[in-house]
Amino acid sequence: MTGAPFAAPPSSAAVAGDAAWLAHRYDPGHDAVHFRAVSREQRASIPFLTDLHLGEEASPVVLRRDDCRTPAQTIQAPIHFLFHSAYCASTMLAQALDQPGSATSLSEPVLLNDMVGWRRRGADPRAHGRVMDDMLAMLGRAFVPGEAVVVKPSNIFNPLARGALMLQPQARAILLHAPLRAFLLSVARKGMWCRLWCRELLESYLADGYVQLGFEARDYFRQSDLQVAAVGWLAQQQAFAALIAWTPDRILSLDSETLTRDPVAAVAAAMDHYGLAGDRDAIAAHPALGRNSKSGAPFVAGERQRDLAAAEAAYGEEIEQVVGWATAVADQAGIPLTLPQPLLPR
Repeated sequence: MTGAPFAAPPSSAAVAGDAAWLAHRYDPGHDAVHFRAVSREQRASIPFLTDLHLGEEASPVVLRRDDCRTPAQTIQAPIHFLFHSAYCASTMLAQALDQPGSATSLSEPVLLNDMVGWRRRGADPRAHGRVMDDMLAMLGRAFVPGEAVVVKPSNIFNPLARGALMLQPQARAILLHAPLRAFLLSVARKGMWCRLWCRELLESYLADGYVQLGFEARDYFRQSDLQVAAVGWLAQQQAFAALIAWTPDRILSLDSETLTRDPVAAVAAAMDHYGLAGDRDAIAAHPALGRNSKSGAPFVAGERQRDLAAAEAAYGEEIEQVVGWATAVADQAGIPLTLPQPLLPR
């Protein structure tokens, strides 16, 4: 009795030459890329391209990096970046920029987190740069000709932002952040797990040498949760200001309050900055602007502002003290609380 034949595994060219195969992980031990099939529709339906939201993939397609490079170049698209400092509506903006024929967006691909981890474990800088170049090529594959790719990395990738922009000299970037007080209100209202996440983020930034604020290591043990959150915010703000000064012709800044006040105008301005050819008249009807980007629930006008007002009522006194402290630290370190080069007038 003859059974059904086994399906042949897809070839390197078929996988690397098709954007529907997401480059998901990088294995430096074997110099291999793990791919998994993720349709455009599936990507648009989840906030992040992580296993938590995609589900576990028991049998990824694993290809040698060298075998991926040439096929990926056949569908290479312009690549741009949306760097962010958390709790600033970055997922909404990334999703709203995803318009077939104009751009596809990638929200926090794990592949870039792998590049961060490999660097921390002591990767040779030259080898790391070569691999990073290839990984950006893997991410920068278009579904259809004429599209660009907008990559929104996790903010643990921020210490590598300059390197990514150097490897992609035609890429443009938007630096999205929440104003300090709004950021702290978000952290406070999200509770204990969010405060712990802020400590983990600071730990990772310290490991990357990303924090240049004049504190000694023991000082962080004496700081409250919200002070630690403010330190992480200040480190990112300092680095973002330095990025703008480094290449002001390629980078603009945007804050969450400007974005949420008029998301249609912000999305249109972002498309202009990235040079995207999409339909500006279609922005207002994009589903990303009508739902909570994390839960997918219908968005209620003014919801974010009401949440922040409730947090203000509960934590306002503590936040007032931390904002005053952080402002003094920023003054001493020369960190602007408002970034230059705004995408839209403030």
